[in-house]
Amino acid sequence: MQYKHFDDWIASSPFGGSNQSYVEEIYEQYLENPASVDESWRSIFDSFPKTSHIEQPHSKVREYFRKLAREQQPQSVTVVDPEAGAKQVRLLQWINAHRFRGYLEAKLDPINYYRWKTSSVPELDYKYHGFTDEDLNETFAVGRYVYNKDTMKLSELNEALKETYLGPIGLEFMHVQDIEQRNWLQAKMESVLNKPLFTKEEKLNLLTELTAADGLERYLGAKFPGAKRFSLEGSDAFIPMMKEIIRHASRQGMTDVVLGMAHRGRLNMLVNVFGKRPAELFDEFAGKHADESRTGDVKYHQGFSSNFAVDDKNVHLTLAFNPSHLEIVSPVVIGSVRARQERMRDTEHEKVLAVTVHGDSAVAGQGVVQETLNMANARGYKVGGTIRIVINNQIGFTTSNPNDTRSTEFCTDIAKMIQAPIIHVNGDDPEAVAFAARMAVEYRTKFKRDIFIDLISYRRHGHNEADEPLATQPMMYSIIKKHPTPRKVYADRLIEEGVLTSDQEIEMLNLYRDALDNGERVVPEWRELDMAAVDWLQYLNYDWTAPYESKFPEDRFLTIAKRVCEYPESLKAHSRVEKIYADRKEMYEGKKLFDWGMAETMAYATLLDEGTHVRLSGEDAGRGTFFHRHAVIHNQNDGTGYVPLTQLHANQGRFQVWDSVLSEEAVLAFEYGFATTDPKTLTIWEAQFGDFANGAQIVIDQFISSGEQKWGRMCGLVMLLPHGYEGQGPEHSSARVERYLQLCAQQNIQVCVPSTPAQVYHMLRRQAIRKMRRPLVAITPKSLLRHPLAVSTLDEIINGSFKNVIGEIDNIDPKQVKRVVMCSGKVYYDLIEKRRENNQTDVAIIRIEQLYPFPLEEMKQILEPYAHVTDFVWCQEEPLNQGAWYCSKHNFEASIPEGAKLTYAGRAASASPAVGYPSLHAKQQKQLVEDALTIA
Repeated sequence: MQYKHFDDWIASSPFGGSNQSYVEEIYEQYLENPASVDESWRSIFDSFPKTSHIEQPHSKVREYFRKLAREQQPQSVTVVDPEAGAKQVRLLQWINAHRFRGYLEAKLDPINYYRWKTSSVPELDYKYHGFTDEDLNETFAVGRYVYNKDTMKLSELNEALKETYLGPIGLEFMHVQDIEQRNWLQAKMESVLNKPLFTKEEKLNLLTELTAADGLERYLGAKFPGAKRFSLEGSDAFIPMMKEIIRHASRQGMTDVVLGMAHRGRLNMLVNVFGKRPAELFDEFAGKHADESRTGDVKYHQGFSSNFAVDDKNVHLTLAFNPSHLEIVSPVVIGSVRARQERMRDTEHEKVLAVTVHGDSAVAGQGVVQETLNMANARGYKVGGTIRIVINNQIGFTTSNPNDTRSTEFCTDIAKMIQAPIIHVNGDDPEAVAFAARMAVEYRTKFKRDIFIDLISYRRHGHNEADEPLATQPMMYSIIKKHPTPRKVYADRLIEEGVLTSDQEIEMLNLYRDALDNGERVVPEWRELDMAAVDWLQYLNYDWTAPYESKFPEDRFLTIAKRVCEYPESLKAHSRVEKIYADRKEMYEGKKLFDWGMAETMAYATLLDEGTHVRLSGEDAGRGTFFHRHAVIHNQNDGTGYVPLTQLHANQGRFQVWDSVLSEEAVLAFEYGFATTDPKTLTIWEAQFGDFANGAQIVIDQFISSGEQKWGRMCGLVMLLPHGYEGQGPEHSSARVERYLQLCAQQNIQVCVPSTPAQVYHMLRRQAIRKMRRPLVAITPKSLLRHPLAVSTLDEIINGSFKNVIGEIDNIDPKQVKRVVMCSGKVYYDLIEKRRENNQTDVAIIRIEQLYPFPLEEMKQILEPYAHVTDFVWCQEEPLNQGAWYCSKHNFEASIPEGAKLTYAGRAASASPAVGYPSLHAKQQKQLVEDALTIA
């Protein structure tokens, strides 16, 4: 029968209120692209006359279904055309109910505790859709995406759907909007009837890897009872899963896998995947120190690198170091992967794979996960998809109940924010786990998108091995105590299948135990690293005092300066940007002094000319928060961007500037990961305001300031933190200098406060050229970007170098000086302007441009002419309890002549970084300047 309209067909169809939205979606997809829907639906819709969206608008479809939902009338059907009959339509509804919601009824929980499951799904029963047992022998058309069959009996289809969608894998994928991805995922599941085929050898290998995972934990438990190891027991299938990901990734063309994970299972991963020698791990348990030169870290925070053989190729594996802030490693891994991809020129993201491992409570509870996912497809941060594994032990971290740790049914619901598919898999079924691993790798390789694997398992012990879980989880742990281990479950299955004998199982256990006793590597795929290829070797054993040459030829400088001021005539820049670039042209022509923006730009330009790469990111990095940089010129006619720093010449270094997502924590962690991976790129993160770095304090505390001492990880990351008291209130004044100074020890970081354009030029070049790689915290200005006194000559830039201390610049006779004022940053200009206004000649002003490492010898040399002075003042804008005073006072005192007195001029101690009232700010600023310059 030919229907004249969609209305005619729908009027005779069996739809009420429960599934109208689904059919509406299918029909609207058909109107957009007939090839995008299943053949079963297309055969129905093809029977309608061809109409346009205007003739048959979507709104009409929606309204009809809303009407049906309201009326909920009993359904009567007259079937004329079998292909479009009511039963056929209901059958498709039933099939698609499994695709949409089958994962909710899948056999995912190995201990059948189901505490996370909150509802049943009646739509999965054929009777819900109006079928009866009498229909089981009836044959239906099922469409090309179902099991590669055109027709099936209802009974056969019922079993097939159960095996596919209600077995040990629950695929959650219908939230993925891309039709090609959805069809691929659907076909991947339905083409194998949820029975992935593994050879006998592959099955034995899976059991061998499970035996290793189980055997190491048992060995450690017996050898070091009560010691913390954050056991993997209960989630043992994670080890064969990871090895399967590595193997399959290699066969898909990957050469590198970078992994980030928290504590649970980390020791097992190190020994049974990465190939760490068990003897080394046992020494760590025994308290032996491998490196006395560093403070070190606990064993379950340690990283590792190795090669892993797959067929005739090696895959380079990297396990990132990670502190106890569990999820913070995720963006670090992504940054490291991006650096590797750029180093390999892997623009299609085909060579380096990111894998991040999460806990069920952490993935839902820690905001950095959302921040990291939000970067997944952003231009400056994407890596072509990440495989994200959740070790879901159903209990969270200590005594939690899922109802207390999240507000969603599944901890992986956060994946839906980026439409990432989720493979839920039963941790007691290693074959299903291996299939999930392969599927994840193939999806990521094909679509370059994130995908989640939710390894639903359990935790045999407490949060750590000293914890008693029965105290708070008596019901769950009474089940766990009786439940066989994953290795035992699978071994029994293979014995029943006739794949191996009980004697072979025991032999497998003994062989692994003997290997541990021997203490050598237990991973047959382990291969030694080629240390000659390691980028970081040339940066070892350099310190702050290592000599370097940063002078850049003047003629070349002027040539490059001309190029960074040029852009195509066809490009219509904003009038204010035109003025900035016109001024910069006059600067290199010698008609104007260099301002901050031009000096900073030339630091990048000269480095790029020498072949150094530069990566700059931040919330307004392209323009600069304070409208000073304009590294990207936006065409006012068509919105396109032009970056002069990328147009110097064909052999220049790579320049990238990215306006980041609105995040400090994840973005800074990303840039840390990038900088620790690529020492040949000057990697810079700029805070919108220095205060906002507060949001990334974990990254600063756990990685930037301490990564080298804990893990031996060098890092040349630069943090540009705008700072200065201009009356903009508590959150727009202070970069919290005191926090960085408090973290300073063991020569770990640099804290610099450049006060002139020449100083920022030399500071940035020094950071890239000097062989030492340690983080630079640069307290940069706001108002000084356009201050008439904050300018530099071409000679200061061409022939100068970074000065850790800048002495008195006015023509003041040192013998007449009665007071020396020491300061850093913007307050210097307030002091010198006021001193000049007062015509004072008895006060000298010294700028300390590097607060740490403190330049003691340079300070003493600068202060030599003032040996007779006994009155020294430290002046700062920040309150007494903030800024440099408390953390650096001992350094100031060590610099001044013996017997001299050091006093403070600045704001009183305050709980807030700055006042919020402009008038009060001005009053305080005037007073602190007067206090500094007035001699009692």
